[in-house]
Amino acid sequence: MIEMPSQIENQQYKLIDLEKKLKPLGYDIGGNWDYDHGYFDYKMDDEVSYLFLRVPFTAVEGELDQRGVVVQLGRPFLLSHVYQRGLDDHVHDPNPWVNQFSEPVDKDGQFPQNWVQTGKDLVKELEAVLLYS
Repeated sequence: MIEMPSQIENQQYKLIDLEKKLKPLGYDIGGNWDYDHGYFDYKMDDEVSYLFLRVPFTAVEGELDQRGVVVQLGRPFLLSHVYQRGLDDHVHDPNPWVNQFSEPVDKDGQFPQNWVQTGKDLVKELEAVLLYS
């Protein structure tokens, strides 16, 4: 994980407004959200591992499943999920026919240096879209 200091940190927005601005740029709300926090993920690459720019947010007014919830953005960071190729033959799930996908080799793998500048450029784009438009 590589932290990316940004001017968007601590800025507050209605979650719906963030979604309207960020989804057209390629961001999705990651599946690991909870009622009080979540992440916008931008998948940068998936050739050898999944490379993401991740933007954390925390609910400050309401909960994430409510209309009109206001969230505060945290510090963006670059994240690498190194995955196994193929299906997982050793699934530890009571319903193995449902979950056939391999667990990541490393949920916080080494982030490739040749992608760091791309991450910095994406943060600048975020700042332009959220702070100056």
